[in-house]
Amino acid sequence: MKNLIALLSLFLLIPITANSQTETTVYDEVAPFSEGLAAVRIENQWGFINEDAQLVIDFRDDLVWNKEADTSVPGVLGIRYPEFKNERCMIQELKVNNIPYYGFIDTSSEIVIQPEYLNITQFDQENAIGIYVREIFQGKNEIKLDIVEYIFTEVVVNTDGEIVWPIAEREHALTAKRRYEIPELSAKLIAKDLLIFKTKDNKWETKKLNPNL
Repeated sequence: MKNLIALLSLFLLIPITANSQTETTVYDEVAPFSEGLAAVRIENQWGFINEDAQLVIDFRDDLVWNKEADTSVPGVLGIRYPEFKNERCMIQELKVNNIPYYGFIDTSSEIVIQPEYLNITQFDQENAIGIYVREIFQGKNEIKLDIVEYIFTEVVVNTDGEIVWPIAEREHALTAKRRYEIPELSAKLIAKDLLIFKTKDNKWETKKLNPNL
C-alpha cells in the first residue's frame, strides 16, 4: 500500500515539474549579455533580462537600436541593439522639429543623463563623446513667441553626466527635419584619459584629460 501511495505521488509531481521546466517567454530578438544583462525585443520595444531569464527592466520604446547599424561608426548610428556599458544604456527623445536627442538610463531604469545630445558614443572606461546642445533664451518676438539660440559643443562626458572637457563648438548642427542628418563625431577616446580629435585642417591632436595621472 505504501508503495502504491508513493507511486501515485510521483505521478502527481511529474506534470508540475515538467510545466515549471518548459515555461518560456517568446521574444522577437535576444541580444548578447553585457554587464550581466541582455536586451530582449518584442516588436519595437526592448527590455532587459538577467542571467536567470528574469525581466529586470520592463519594455520601453525609447532605447536606441538600429537593425541596419554600421557597428564601425562611432555614435548612435553604430548601435545595433540596446546594451549597458559602464552601467549606462542609451535612450532617445524627440524634441525640436522631431529631431532625436540622446541620453542614458542606469540599471534601475532611471534617467541619469538627460537627452541633450545630438550624437553620442556609448560609454567606455567611464567616458563618452557627444555633441551637447545648450539652449539660450533670447527673449520674445513681436508675436510673443520665444526666441531660442542653440549652441552645439562636442564634449567628453562622464557617467554622472558631467562634462569633463569641451572639445570644440560645432556649427550648423541642427537644421529643419527634412534636411537633418545626425552630425558626425570628430573625436575619439583611445585610452581612459587620452583623447584624439580632428582639427580644422583635418589633422589629429591629442589631449590628456587628466594630466595628473
